[in-house]
Amino acid sequence: MAKPIKVTLYRWGGSWGPFSVKIPCGECTLTKDILKDTFEKELGDVPIELEVKDWLSHWWEPLKVGAWHAPILMVEGKLVSQGEALNRGVLVQSVIKEWAKRDTLQGNIVYGKATCPYCVKAKEMLAEAGIEYNYHDVVVESAALYRMIPEVKAIIGEKTPVTVPQIWMDGKYIGGADNLEQWLASKANA
Repeated sequence: MAKPIKVTLYRWGGSWGPFSVKIPCGECTLTKDILKDTFEKELGDVPIELEVKDWLSHWWEPLKVGAWHAPILMVEGKLVSQGEALNRGVLVQSVIKEWAKRDTLQGNIVYGKATCPYCVKAKEMLAEAGIEYNYHDVVVESAALYRMIPEVKAIIGEKTPVTVPQIWMDGKYIGGADNLEQWLASKANA
């Protein structure tokens, strides 16, 4: 298994010299709760190492990356958020961006959305062929969206718009529903 993604939260608290903070701020507490909830509900498949530090006891560490206002959140040493309660979408995007560098897509995967007729067509073709796959609705699962887009852009190019479905078979990129149809036909003829 790949090394876990390191997430560091600096919360208002701690001591330095004659200064001491004993009561954490509300936004720091909210951020910690948002972290735990997001790790469980949206990033459950990603190994994460959370380190919580008191800002006043470690004020110079986030200052190196230009952060000074708790709560401060860093993912793999990069500043993600500071000075306000955490936006969970920003957290998911930052963690998935780092995770995609360490992990490769495996197996049969379809990224899509419920209202897409091509996604429905792709799922029907796979069902008819008796092929099992993992389906991720990118509208409902933000982690799936943030994983799909950079994976596809690395193949089709940064300027090309990404549509759904996006399909991988046996860990190899296939493309959309029309590409899947061709892939299935080539498998049937082989």
